[in-house]
Amino acid sequence: MTPGFVVIPGDKRPVTIEYAWIARERSTTPLLVFLHEGLGSLARWHGWPQAACDAIGCRGLVFSREGYGRSTPRPHDEAWTASYLHRQALQALPQLFAALEIDSTRNPVWLVGHSDGGSIALIFAASFPAHTAGVIALAPHIMVEDASIASIERARDAFRDTDLAVRLRKYHADPVSAFGGWCGVWLSPEFRRWSIEDMLRGVRCPVLAVQGDCDEYGTLAQIDGLARRAPNVQKRVLAGHEHALPRDAPEVLTRLIGEFVAQHTPTQRGGESQ
Repeated sequence: MTPGFVVIPGDKRPVTIEYAWIARERSTTPLLVFLHEGLGSLARWHGWPQAACDAIGCRGLVFSREGYGRSTPRPHDEAWTASYLHRQALQALPQLFAALEIDSTRNPVWLVGHSDGGSIALIFAASFPAHTAGVIALAPHIMVEDASIASIERARDAFRDTDLAVRLRKYHADPVSAFGGWCGVWLSPEFRRWSIEDMLRGVRCPVLAVQGDCDEYGTLAQIDGLARRAPNVQKRVLAGHEHALPRDAPEVLTRLIGEFVAQHTPTQRGGESQ
């Protein structure tokens, strides 16, 4: 994947977003939009989106959200609020689609979201049902659990006491921006009340919800709660797997996603090139 850069309006200022197309020439195939986790970026997918799109025979879009990768960093004195996931789904993602001339009204997109990215995908799908063909939610968060907070506290300590910041430089131009934004909001008192449970009944598209049964950032109550509330959810629990599913189970995910997209996509899919 060869990264490019595009400017979107942003919340407080114009923001440069790092992105990459995968097989854009497959213009009549489903478009998978990959939404990374709380410490992720375009580079931190480790090439799995490319491999998945090639195996499935579709096209893809991968990008780094503001504060991550080579996108505009978060100012170190600016804290994200508890609504940051909603802001990404309701403002930043539509702005990115507009900048890249993606017409999700004519050709609804498939959102592949991991962790925080899974939450963003579900918020978008509930808010823009006509724009969403389907959601693949990998270890998503629908509410805050004690297990999540405990793991993020451990990550905070590792960032302070180990070389974690140095290792993150491989994936982020500004590791303090990426880590501080994510860790700061998740450990803030206001975020303990965060939930998207009430929104989930508005998710009308098919959803594939995948989680490992050893996930250190959340229990199976996350995808169980999603399945109880959204009307069209298929659950898959991966035995022995933790939170980093794209890293640890890429072949399994590729197979599951390929089967799921094929199940919900007409054999002959029309549409304009985006």
